[in-house]
Amino acid sequence: MKNVEEKILTIRNERVILDCDVASLYGVPTKEINQAVRNNPEKFPKGYIFQTTDYEKSEVVKNFDHLEKLKFSPVNPTAFTERGLYMLATILKGKIAVQTTISIIDTFVEIRELSRAVASIPHVVDESERKSLLKRSGEIISNVLTSDLEESETETEIELNLAMLKIKHKVKKERQRK
Repeated sequence: MKNVEEKILTIRNERVILDCDVASLYGVPTKEINQAVRNNPEKFPKGYIFQTTDYEKSEVVKNFDHLEKLKFSPVNPTAFTERGLYMLATILKGKIAVQTTISIIDTFVEIRELSRAVASIPHVVDESERKSLLKRSGEIISNVLTSDLEESETETEIELNLAMLKIKHKVKKERQRK
């Protein structure tokens, strides 16, 4: 699901999705997500979810247009970490819940893989291995951002400029025919 990536925010150095966006992905009211958490507190220990502060709420409202509705909410949103989202998936049932959970998990896994690949690039000595990592990083970015499109052609160009690393990855995709 292409919408998952755009809903992942970084708050307190954690990749999270806010309760309202989780609800949107699952196609349920935010109240239902928060009620699932309240009814199952043992499934959400510290590090799985956290309540945002007033400052964090105002920052996400200021920086993300789709969260503007939070500006008028008297309650600060709950942030779900990756572990919290996995645990929520054990509570929510139904066909849409299963598909949404798979999309969320796939997106988090790809982002984690991208982070590892990018972090290892400066330490790789072998030029062909470095090019392979750069190509894979470009493919992951493309997959996350355009998951609903079908690849028709791929072209990768890698440039290394002394201490500066520049990656250029071009992927041509078309809408899937249904």
